[in-house]
Amino acid sequence: MTDSSPEHEERDASHVVTAFLRNRGEVLLLCRSDAVGTYAGQWGGVSGFAEGDPDRQVRVEIAEETGLEDRVSLVRSGRELRVTDEQLEREWVVHPYLFECESRAVELSEEHDAFEWVSPTVAIDLEDGSVPTSSASTFPDDVPGIDGRETVPDLWDAYERVAPSIRSVAADDEHGAAFLSIRALEVLRDRAGVLLDERDDDGVDPDAEWDELAGLAERLLEARPSMAVLRNRVNRAMENASTADDVEGSAGTAPDVPGAPALLESALAGIDRAVDADRAAAATAGEYFDSDERVLTLSRSGTVRSALEAWSPARVFVAESRPAREGVAVAEELAGGMPVALFTDAAAASVLSREAVDRVVVGADTIRPDGAVVNKTGTRSVALAAAREGIPVSVVAATDKVSTRPEINLESGSRTAVYDGEASIDVLNPTFDVTPADCVDEYVTERGPLERADIDSIAKELRELVAWLEA
Repeated sequence: MTDSSPEHEERDASHVVTAFLRNRGEVLLLCRSDAVGTYAGQWGGVSGFAEGDPDRQVRVEIAEETGLEDRVSLVRSGRELRVTDEQLEREWVVHPYLFECESRAVELSEEHDAFEWVSPTVAIDLEDGSVPTSSASTFPDDVPGIDGRETVPDLWDAYERVAPSIRSVAADDEHGAAFLSIRALEVLRDRAGVLLDERDDDGVDPDAEWDELAGLAERLLEARPSMAVLRNRVNRAMENASTADDVEGSAGTAPDVPGAPALLESALAGIDRAVDADRAAAATAGEYFDSDERVLTLSRSGTVRSALEAWSPARVFVAESRPAREGVAVAEELAGGMPVALFTDAAAASVLSREAVDRVVVGADTIRPDGAVVNKTGTRSVALAAAREGIPVSVVAATDKVSTRPEINLESGSRTAVYDGEASIDVLNPTFDVTPADCVDEYVTERGPLERADIDSIAKELRELVAWLEA
C-alpha cells in the first residue's frame, strides 16, 4: 500500500499527523467513530489533518482527542510516510510523532468510540483484521469489537518511523538509565513481533530467528556499556525466553528452541517488571525520607524525580548538570509542587556548606558490586563535598542497576558540547563519574533501604541472567 515513487510524490495528497502516546511501554490506540469521514471502526493513533504546521497541529489533535495535552512530551518525529488507499482513491502523507505520556486518563472526543493502551506489536496483527495470538492479555476479550479489529492503513509502518532503536538508545543523552533500559526492551519486543508476523509468509526457522534476536540483544548490550540496568534487563528478557517451558508452543517446530513468541512474551513481561521496580524504588524513597528535609540533587533521574514528588521535601536544590543542563528541566518539573532552587554545578560545594542541606539524593546509572556508584558527572564532587559537611548521601535506584562486573566503561560526550571554537585545545567531556562506596550512606531500592554489604549478593543473583550468552 505504501508507495514513495516519484509519480506518486507528484500527486495531490492529504497531509495528516499521527501521534503515538506512550505510557509504561504501551501506546494509545483509538477506535474511530462514525463521526469521522474515513476509516470508521478502525483503530489508529491520535490523528487529524495537518492544517499548516504539522508540529503545531499534532498538539492540537492530542488536546482535542485525548485531553492529555499538558501530560505529554515529544520524544521524536519521524520521516513522513506516503500511503495510497486504492479503495478510497486517496493518497495520504502521514507525519508520525511519538510522545511520552504521564497519564492514561483519556477524555475521548466524538471522533472515537473507545481506546486501549496496548503493546505496539498489536498493530502488526490488526492491520489485516486478525486478532493477535500472542497479545491476548494486552487486548482483553471483553473489549467491544475485538473480533475483526483492524487498523487504519499502514499504522505499523508509521510507528516504526518513531519507534525506539539501537541508534536512539545509544544517542540519548537526556534520559536516565532506567528509561533507556525500557526502550531497549521495546526494541526487542518490536522485532520479535515483526518476526512472529512474518512466520505466516515465510514459515518458521527457530534457529535463524533466535540467532537474529540474540544478535540484536548483543548490539543493545553494546549500545550503552556503562548502564548495568540495561544489561540486566535485556539479559533477563533473553534468559527467560531461552528457558521458557515449551518455548515454541506451536505444531511443527523444533522443541526447546527459543524464538519470537517466547521473546515477545518475555519482553512484554520485562517491561512491566521494570516499570514496577522503578516506581517501587521511588515509592520506597518517598515514604522513607522525612518531609521536612532540605535536599540536593543533580542530573535527570526519573526515579529520583518520582521519589521527590511523592516525598515533597521542604526544599530541593537542583544542580543544572552541564553540559546538557538536564537539571533545568528537573527544576521546572518539580517547581509546581515544592520550593526549588537551581544552581550551577560549580556552586555545589558552596551550596552544601551554606544552605543547611539535610541530604543529598541522587540516582545511579550503575552500582558496582563493591557499592561504588556510577552516575552523571558531578555526582562524585557533590558526594565528596557532602562528606566534608557531614551530609548523608542516598542513592535511589532499582536493584537492576547493580552491575555484575567490577570494571566500568565510562562514556564521554561530544567535545563540541564543551568547546566548539577553533583553538588547539584538548576537550574533556566525561558523561559519568564514579562515587566511592564510602561516600554513599544508603541505597534505597524496591526491596527497601540497603547497605553496602547487600549489593554484592544482588550482583550474584544478576550474574545468573547471562547464561543465554554462554549457551
